[in-house]
Amino acid sequence: MEIDPYGWPAAGTLDVRKLPTLASEPPPPLEESRERLHEHQRRLYASQRYGVLLVVQGLDAAGKDSLIRTLARAMDPAAFRAYSFGRPLGDELNHDFLWRVWPRLPARGQVVAFNRSHYEAVLAERLWPVVEVPEEPDWPGRYQAINDFEHHLHREGTRIIKVWLNTSAEEQRKRLLKRLNKPRKRWKFEPADIDNWLSRDLYLERVNETLIATHTGHAPWHLIANDDKDDARARVAHLLAETLAYLAPDYPRENIECIDRYRTLLAGPED
Repeated sequence: MEIDPYGWPAAGTLDVRKLPTLASEPPPPLEESRERLHEHQRRLYASQRYGVLLVVQGLDAAGKDSLIRTLARAMDPAAFRAYSFGRPLGDELNHDFLWRVWPRLPARGQVVAFNRSHYEAVLAERLWPVVEVPEEPDWPGRYQAINDFEHHLHREGTRIIKVWLNTSAEEQRKRLLKRLNKPRKRWKFEPADIDNWLSRDLYLERVNETLIATHTGHAPWHLIANDDKDDARARVAHLLAETLAYLAPDYPRENIECIDRYRTLLAGPED
């Protein structure tokens, strides 16, 4: 299958269930991308011109947490944040579905990673509603609201990188079993996870529809083969590093007059 730069089929209709879950070529080295992340995130922070939002979506056991931890280790915590979104609770249920993400969006100069995101409102909540409603929600309307929301963020200086971690059924099964066999990870399981596994095919149908409806020029989806975790981490790290290098290639220009004056004030007799 011929794949375009975003991981989509170069021709034909998208079927996420038929996409490769192993990449055919090796990614750029992870450590090289982490070094670039470290440097260009600092330049982004110094420039205060753009914010970057990384949206990470995937099935249970896709490795979303570990991916974000890998990226976080390369970046200055002063300008990096990560948030995880589960089922809406409390006040979140009494507002529109985008309300809970607004306070967590990146400021200019920041990188923010969403572990799941506003997309839960058209994925998990579509299969497992959080509240009883008299009629079916307007799903195309929600897609349009998401596209308008992301377009607004782009206009205001936030660059959005959306990642779908594409994992095969067999690899997901192995990872879930591995979790069950590790006491330190069993706390992640709850009864609803059984329904999630049994509904995998239906969930992926919703994923496929969502990807097609919300793949836009200002916020495209990057479809990442995910059966090899190390490979997937390296690819996402490279993608984020490339984005930061483009947005902040250099530090802001220095105020030479201010620097010279300050240097004069600080200089001692032996300087």
